[in-house]
Amino acid sequence: MAIPTLTEEQIRTWSREQKDQWWLANVFRGDMAQLTFRSALTGFLLGGVLSATNLYVGAKTGWTLGVGLTSVILSFAIYRFFAQLGAKDMTILENNCTQSIATAAGYMTGPLISGMAAYMWVQNELMPWWQILLFNVVLSILGVLVAFPMKRRFINDEQQPFPEGRACGVVLDTLYTSQAAVGVFKAKVLAFAALFAGSISFFSGESYQKLIQEKWLGFKENFHLPHYLDEWYYNLAAKGYLSTPRLAGVDLRELALRPTLDLTMFGAGALMGIKSASSMMIGMLINFAIIVPIMISYGEIKPRSGSIEAGTAVFGRAHILNTWALWWGIVIMVVASLTALFAKPQVFIEAFKGLTGKKDNSKDVLGHIELPLWISFVGIPIVGAIGVWMAHDWFGVSWVFGATAIPMIIILTLIAASSTALTGTTPTGSLSKIPQFTYGALDPKHPPTNLMTGVMCVEVASNASNLLMDIKPGYMLGAKPRQQAWGHCIGVIAGALASTPLFYILFLDGYKPGDNIQNKMVTDQFAFPSAVQWKGVSDLVTSIFGDGGQGSLLTTSIIWSMIIAAVVGLIFEVTRIASRGKFPLSPLAIGLGVVVPPDSTLAMFAGAAFFWLMHKLYHARKESVGHKIWIESHEPICAGLIAGAALIGIGDILVKVFLLK
Repeated sequence: MAIPTLTEEQIRTWSREQKDQWWLANVFRGDMAQLTFRSALTGFLLGGVLSATNLYVGAKTGWTLGVGLTSVILSFAIYRFFAQLGAKDMTILENNCTQSIATAAGYMTGPLISGMAAYMWVQNELMPWWQILLFNVVLSILGVLVAFPMKRRFINDEQQPFPEGRACGVVLDTLYTSQAAVGVFKAKVLAFAALFAGSISFFSGESYQKLIQEKWLGFKENFHLPHYLDEWYYNLAAKGYLSTPRLAGVDLRELALRPTLDLTMFGAGALMGIKSASSMMIGMLINFAIIVPIMISYGEIKPRSGSIEAGTAVFGRAHILNTWALWWGIVIMVVASLTALFAKPQVFIEAFKGLTGKKDNSKDVLGHIELPLWISFVGIPIVGAIGVWMAHDWFGVSWVFGATAIPMIIILTLIAASSTALTGTTPTGSLSKIPQFTYGALDPKHPPTNLMTGVMCVEVASNASNLLMDIKPGYMLGAKPRQQAWGHCIGVIAGALASTPLFYILFLDGYKPGDNIQNKMVTDQFAFPSAVQWKGVSDLVTSIFGDGGQGSLLTTSIIWSMIIAAVVGLIFEVTRIASRGKFPLSPLAIGLGVVVPPDSTLAMFAGAAFFWLMHKLYHARKESVGHKIWIESHEPICAGLIAGAALIGIGDILVKVFLLK
């Protein structure tokens, strides 16, 4: 069934009151079940699981993946199965409510893998779990309060597209009409991909195999699939059959140039696409295969221990990154992201349109089902004040800086929501630099000021923008706005309860006071590239504006690398924008290739290249099985690979923490 929509002329010429009357008469499904106990429970549980996968993937790549379509397909499949057993099937609005709750939960991991982690690294202090949970929840609730007044403008009046939200609405409409078989097939594909990836992850999980083979079966040692695909080569090299490959006299393993069996990153790369994955690959090779060996040869990057002459030099990816390579990678990302943001003046025009001008005196036709505006007008100052108090009392942020962050939050949320409405992308990475540089310059001696005001601004802007994205399919399908608000709050609680304890278990198990938290959290498996970027910007701001200017942090070669990276990032991004995306390189992805571990970049490139090849082979063959699997089911396959490998990978760590100790 086609979803009712207004024409372009109606959107342009009708008043909001007329649009609301039309929606109430033609779209609204007043009596249909929406926020029921089962939809809330399903969203709560799915959200907890998907927030766990987002935490796992985010710690590897710095991303938080959208989980809306995944939750739609999963909840549809679950309740279609129950319906075959005699249970009542889920309504389309219950499913939409489930995806809204699950999506809200999935996005709760953002601060954990970025600003909050960076804060702990800078201070080398462990944040209590309850502070993380409460601060995250308060900021997310503030995002809900900020979003709903904007909903009336962006969605009701301007009918903005919100591309990913619209895609969810279309998929839901397809699932609950005559094409439901399409949804069943995609659910099966997702389940098979998850089972395949989970099986590989299980047999390569050292803790699983140690538990089964040594603890349960009594073997003296265990066998598991190797994490590194080149392990066989180095085993032969250790026996003298082959030579160990080196660059600038350094073992390639010290440069982290190794392929891995990582289906999580394979799936993530396939979702990313060949263009961005290729740019990441180029950034990784330029850094680790060209620039770093040259800097090692010139003595700009020194080994942690040993010597190159004796063949015993120990470097490691984290050491290389933190002592030299990080800076040019961060600069090219910052310049590219800010150039992209400020190159879209329409985003700023749209953001502030409606803040001035005549008051809208039209009748509030939907007042009986919308979230009342007074809740936002009363709630924003109260919840905002609580957030400012937390920032001051827990993190030492000045009352003045905390209070001025609130109006900045509103401004940045307007910008973020406008970008999300037009493009489907929320520029949180770009926007975080604005409060970091602003408050870092004002208070350079206290890094928590720029970090935690940045977290406040970005978390609220991100949550509000993603909520508007979730509201869009509900609006398309006739859902009750108030129940969507309650659903989002349920998702916030679900994500916080699931991700906060898991964060400590996965990344801080065995931590003792006095340990270096960054060294504890950053491993070969988890690079925390987003947190590395946040900390890098904080260190850079402190170095520039603090006592003594640039201090000892930035050597001459680092400064030159940053200048060159800034120029290249600016030229590439301007060229990309001028060519309307036809320019083949993404400077943002090139910088990401510097901070993401090379093995993850290789796996992501492999995933992107595989699906690019499948697209070339089957895109034009509409009726083939290959088209149905690799083209139409692209997203479900990737979601299954990510979820299956990530969840079993999390389980392997939990086995190590709780059963092998």
